[in-house]
Amino acid sequence: MPIPNSRRPCFTLAALSAAALFSACTPKVTVNLGAGSDGSLTERVVLSDDHSGDAKVAMIDVRGLIMDARRPGLIGSASNPVDDLVARLDLAAKDPSIKAVVLRVNSPGGTVTGSDTMYHEVRRFAETTRKPVVACMGEVAASGGYYLSLAADHIIAQPTTVTASIGVIVPTMNFSEGLAKIGIVARNVVSGKNKDTAWPYSPMKDEQYQVLQTMVNDYYARFRGLVVARRPNLAAANVDEATDGRVVTGARAKELGLVDELGGIREAFAAAKSRAGLANATLVKYAVGDYEPRTAYASSEPVAPAWHGSSGDTNLIKLDLSGGPGALSAAAETSGFYFLWLPTVP
Repeated sequence: MPIPNSRRPCFTLAALSAAALFSACTPKVTVNLGAGSDGSLTERVVLSDDHSGDAKVAMIDVRGLIMDARRPGLIGSASNPVDDLVARLDLAAKDPSIKAVVLRVNSPGGTVTGSDTMYHEVRRFAETTRKPVVACMGEVAASGGYYLSLAADHIIAQPTTVTASIGVIVPTMNFSEGLAKIGIVARNVVSGKNKDTAWPYSPMKDEQYQVLQTMVNDYYARFRGLVVARRPNLAAANVDEATDGRVVTGARAKELGLVDELGGIREAFAAAKSRAGLANATLVKYAVGDYEPRTAYASSEPVAPAWHGSSGDTNLIKLDLSGGPGALSAAAETSGFYFLWLPTVP
């Protein structure tokens, strides 16, 4: 018997799966309404030594989810993290008064390719300019955030930083059994037996999971190999513990050899000056438009006011699934393979 309109579910299957994946990967989303700027970058002083002279150190922020795409927002979309990083590295490369870079990382990671692209852009900068790069970890520099930090010549973490999470995840869900219970059966017409791997509405075969597992193993081997190559102070006896996917504090990361030093922005500034052979310098940021960050801890662009839901929750995305999957399509625009720490959220 047809379901009356008043009782009909107000979602589609595609919307349901996209919503579930979206909520699993990004449970809290800050609404970015745009900076109201043409995106031009302006150098701003955020910290300066006495008698600093002309020498400068550029501080570049990497915050939030890493991906080689415009990050989705509730209204429109935010900037592309890879583009943001490269634009600032290019400015630092072309300015002879910039003697070093502090890379401030505050990210749980992101897509495999996005993380790898940003890593190689930082290494290209360091190798072609011979300007030292110091990674400075903030609240979180886990998984892809740690992968990116490996590009630096020196890594500093705060004792309370959450880092490591060295590994790969590809989230999958399967609704076939639940759908079968209400009389819905999906059957794909495919060109090969693995073409519908990870399709959420058909039963997943063990051999299809193995295809994904093989890819995960390849990505993990690359990540692990990079850790071993870039962290000479990581003892062989500690490699398995350090790379089994666990998160650790910055203090434990120092004990393991995953980072070089404990400290914050001021210590990173000092390390950058030391590696560049400078006694004094000015720390600058490339800010968006006419925005002026008050300190080195500020973002490089203004933050829009938080969106408040009717329940009083702040920055919790409220989804009306009756609009169909269109509002959630941005969640499916990135790779399904992630260097990403996914903490449990109540």
